[in-house]
Amino acid sequence: MARRLDRGGRLVLASHNPGKLREIAALVTPFGLEIVSAGVLGLPEPVEDAPDFVGNARIKALAAARGAGLVALADDSGFCLAALDGAPGVHSARWAGPEKNFAAAMARANAGLAATADRRAWFVAALCLAWPDGETASFLGRVDGVAVWPPRGAHGFGYDPMFCPAGSTVTFGEMPPKAKEEVSHRARAFAQLRAARLG
Repeated sequence: MARRLDRGGRLVLASHNPGKLREIAALVTPFGLEIVSAGVLGLPEPVEDAPDFVGNARIKALAAARGAGLVALADDSGFCLAALDGAPGVHSARWAGPEKNFAAAMARANAGLAATADRRAWFVAALCLAWPDGETASFLGRVDGVAVWPPRGAHGFGYDPMFCPAGSTVTFGEMPPKAKEEVSHRARAFAQLRAARLG
């Protein structure tokens, strides 16, 4: 039988990204879990060298679970462009450089689309739960849409201002947090996690 997270338990959010921490905490908090971030615990950021989102989420979750001796939840997510063969994909954060300059990263992504009319884009989020003994469970969410230029909106983080999900006229960057939470890739992955593992 699959292990479940019970109300009142403690959960490490294995991220140092403030935007991700806010979104994940908003999803998890209603389930009565005590949340602490890897950064607050002083846990180092592991090297993310897996070739896919699920693998990188697992690396982060296991590192935090073993480092803290607690159940950990990690997210690995990224922005993907069809015309660039899925790039930046797992390298989405790296495109922003060590200074986390996502304005430059978005400009680079848009420049890559200059020679094409194909603006298809999608966001992917992999969530991984890990226990200190090494057990893991992973969940994958995706939302499709188009890349827009110039970027619009001051909400969200990362590439949100240049992504308009299918069926919407506003970007993730223009959506209030609650509205994005209802349709995002992270929310879709979390819905699977909630059904399978939350008590």
